[in-house]
Amino acid sequence: MALTDASLVALRVFREVAERGTLTAAATALGYTQSAVSRQIAALERAAGAELLERRHDGVRLTAAGRLVLRRAAVVVDQVDAGARELAGLPEDVSTIRLGWFATAGAWLVPRALTALARTHPSITVVTREGSTPALVRALRAGTLDIALISSVPPFRAPDDETPPLVVDTLVERSLRVAVPSTHPLARNDFIDVADLRGQRWISGPGDRWVMGIWPGLDERPVVAHTARDWLAKLQLVAAGLGITTVSASLVAVAPAGVRILPVRGGPAEQRRTVLARLPGPVPEPVARLAAALRAAVLETG
Repeated sequence: MALTDASLVALRVFREVAERGTLTAAATALGYTQSAVSRQIAALERAAGAELLERRHDGVRLTAAGRLVLRRAAVVVDQVDAGARELAGLPEDVSTIRLGWFATAGAWLVPRALTALARTHPSITVVTREGSTPALVRALRAGTLDIALISSVPPFRAPDDETPPLVVDTLVERSLRVAVPSTHPLARNDFIDVADLRGQRWISGPGDRWVMGIWPGLDERPVVAHTARDWLAKLQLVAAGLGITTVSASLVAVAPAGVRILPVRGGPAEQRRTVLARLPGPVPEPVARLAAALRAAVLETG
């Protein structure tokens, strides 16, 4: 048995697993059982004659052979899908771009850029999806996104350690800030001293709470009053006086009434980058146009 004997179903399943990061998530997305996904992966590994996935406690990781197969599988699946559309009589839209973005980029950057692009290049269609930075990086590797807006934190390492390295372009770097209720004592000044963050009630996100809502330099065990995934929900909880949370400086213009977003003085600088990432290789003109629109939108917002 050789890789040329691999089924299209197995290639689709493999790509989904690579993008989702776990067999369980891929099974849910495909509507399969986890055992069915496992069987397809096992069949593909037998055909390839190599282990394609490293099974770990937190999911799966592509092996060197897996990365090679993924690059080819993405091309095969895309080409078969394009052929199916042609047979169905649907026009092949070569100007459709698949853009991924992390949550806060959708609050200010994505709408501005897509509005401008639609005005200057109406023939370009952009379809988007939100995701965490790790999920968006996996989607780029799996070939289900053409380009993605991802976040980066110090020390600003590469998005992953896979090969070939992703091409990254920093669009903007801004300081992390703290959102407080406008009636809160911390809202009286135009900045917050880092020492005054001690003893506060925090609104955090799921997962790594130090990344998703609590000031990274806090020198005490934080009191987490509420947990919310969505940034708008966090800010509404802040507006209601239920706690404080960290946010990007980019959200100042879209903060709801009752919220002040302030810089923090003292302690190490906490910078955050918005990065545009893609796979290496020639850049199609529509993708280049979208990237230019994103850069222009950043400049417009200062």
